[in-house]
Amino acid sequence: MKIAIYGGAFNPVHNEHFNIALAAKTALGLDKLIIMPTFISPHKKGCMTARAKDRLQMCKAAFCGAEGVEISDYEVKRGGISYSYITCRHFKKLYPDDELYFIIGADSLQSFNSWRNPEEILKCVTLAVCAREDSLFLKNQIKSFQTRFKRDLVTFGYVGKNISSTRVRTLAALGEDIKSLVPNAVKRHILRGKLYFLPEICAVKRYLTEERWKHTVGVAVAAAENCRKFGVYEIDAITAATLHDCAKYLESSASELSGFVCPDNVPSQVVHQYAGAYVAEHTFGIKDKDVLNAIRYHTSGRENMSGLEKLIYLADLLEEGRDFNGVEKLRKLLKLDAEQCIYEALKSQTEYLEKAGKPVYPLTRRAFEYLKENKNDK
Repeated sequence: MKIAIYGGAFNPVHNEHFNIALAAKTALGLDKLIIMPTFISPHKKGCMTARAKDRLQMCKAAFCGAEGVEISDYEVKRGGISYSYITCRHFKKLYPDDELYFIIGADSLQSFNSWRNPEEILKCVTLAVCAREDSLFLKNQIKSFQTRFKRDLVTFGYVGKNISSTRVRTLAALGEDIKSLVPNAVKRHILRGKLYFLPEICAVKRYLTEERWKHTVGVAVAAAENCRKFGVYEIDAITAATLHDCAKYLESSASELSGFVCPDNVPSQVVHQYAGAYVAEHTFGIKDKDVLNAIRYHTSGRENMSGLEKLIYLADLLEEGRDFNGVEKLRKLLKLDAEQCIYEALKSQTEYLEKAGKPVYPLTRRAFEYLKENKNDK
């Protein structure tokens, strides 16, 4: 028989997981496809994670009725960190005479060398790589893999929608609709269990216009999807992003701003970042200084920004609703080099204001100069 293992956190399982699984089953001529939710994923530190039993149940709901597909609780029952080499070794013993495949994406192929005991995995299974990504990127990763491991792999093509579990978690955290992203049964499970929901911060919606809330959701998604690039916990990214504009429309006489004192000589378009940090702390109860600083400097930036501060600055600038000259270039750069992206973003903002004959806020200028100096030092 031809058998493939499709493992992952499935946190939560979404429509593209389902579509990739069926594409693999057809393309590889599989007799059996085993869906394998992890107990603890070794590469997912810092993510908001539903309990293993919930993720297992969501997989069962998503693939219910799919012919030739079974859900395995092997890693969930085994507990601990779910290393793929242990799982592959287990199923090789279980199916010694069958063709075994292990399904991954091109991004996982890129990092395969860093997995625990990759050679052990390759003794047990043949990698089956989903070719969703850019064809040149995939070609380069296959070449690197074959040079390193001297092994063949197989690919199967599938082009679908750009859906990530991170996006689903973020939308669920803010009470947004996820029906177009996950199977109905999975949606019901998430809503029933209030998985990922963060009611304390999504209450900010009442302070914003409909358009500003849409922007805020976009910033939260962008922050969550890029948080690991800056070593930031997902919940901190979503919290700071959701509250970054919380004071945008508050009048100075609002009760939420009672006691707030703005620094001197702050341009009107920058005031809301300082007011936002005040409201986040005194109305929403945020005590984490890094989260508050990410809100406090999300428009201006400042010298020696933390990872979270850089993340929120960029997420606010580059969320999918933004449309300005150069935005796509910066978005592509963020995928490749996050530190270079923050440098180029501040450089672009500074140069734009200077060319337009507008003053550059001192914090913004110092933020850029600081990165420029450190870049030259390196």
